[in-house]
Amino acid sequence: MAKNHQTSGMQPCRPLADSDSLNFLPYIENGWFREVIEVSQDQSFCLRVKRVLYHEKSQFQDILVFESAQYGNVLVLDGILQCTERAEFAYQEVLAHVPLTCHPNPKRVLVIGGGDGGVLREIAKHDAVEEVVLCELDEAVIRVSRKYLPTMAVGLDHPKVTVHVGDGFEFMTHNAASFDVIITDSNDAVGPAAVLYQRQYYQLLHSALTKDGIMCSLADSIWSNEPLVRRVLRYLHAEYPSVDLITTYTPEYITGQLCFVIASKSPGINFATPQRPIVAEDSSEVNGETTACKYYSPDTHRTCFTHPPFLRQIISECLSGTGEATEDDGA
Repeated sequence: MAKNHQTSGMQPCRPLADSDSLNFLPYIENGWFREVIEVSQDQSFCLRVKRVLYHEKSQFQDILVFESAQYGNVLVLDGILQCTERAEFAYQEVLAHVPLTCHPNPKRVLVIGGGDGGVLREIAKHDAVEEVVLCELDEAVIRVSRKYLPTMAVGLDHPKVTVHVGDGFEFMTHNAASFDVIITDSNDAVGPAAVLYQRQYYQLLHSALTKDGIMCSLADSIWSNEPLVRRVLRYLHAEYPSVDLITTYTPEYITGQLCFVIASKSPGINFATPQRPIVAEDSSEVNGETTACKYYSPDTHRTCFTHPPFLRQIISECLSGTGEATEDDGA
């Protein structure tokens, strides 16, 4: 069984009664969930709501779970969609397997955020991984995911996994040079999650990684938040000798596309070429390749780094070493 270190007691989930209105939240109107993010107010993402399953204001954030018409159960934090049962694998598999297959021997892995358990499920597929620590600030996310997102939350109970409920900054401060790979599965850069996109955070990740360690974190979408993508790339360029940008197709998010940043303490890393395969007992043969995934493969790994010319130009500008990253850094 997974090991759990909780800072607060577990509480039972409180589902809403059938008579509750679909329109009691500001982001549900006329039976539709509508996500509007501060940095992309000129566009939104909508899903039809069949029924609201759960709502809670935890110590840290507003938590909503609803059953959608086409995407299954949906987790929403502070009005921002986190995952859907139908399409979550497209996000989880890229965030987990790209950095893990780029490391020659990832024995110890840390996940900051990710209380739904999806990234843990994917990390546990790697036989090379011996220990995974999840550091989730809000125990309510873990509790709610266990009930309403069981195919993702299965990762929370894997024997390789230790669940720590608490602050990721404090945890890494006390665990210097401890992890081969650190993955940040965070909310968008608003509210409490904004600190996970600041230079201080990437410096702390650097100190918690082993000498050849790799980090991977969300960097929003190049279409809706280019200034943030630029800023994060420049922050990482100042701290790590090897840095690159991952793009992936994610239909459940506002632009249909997301960026992740990846960086290593080792110089000269070609992230576009996997260094090792995924080896898992539940693997299956697909097109002659062994895979335990529905989205990730060696081919899709390479396409994550195959960027159009305008994006290659942005990456080149950010990694050229010219200029300082600022809060107003933009195109």
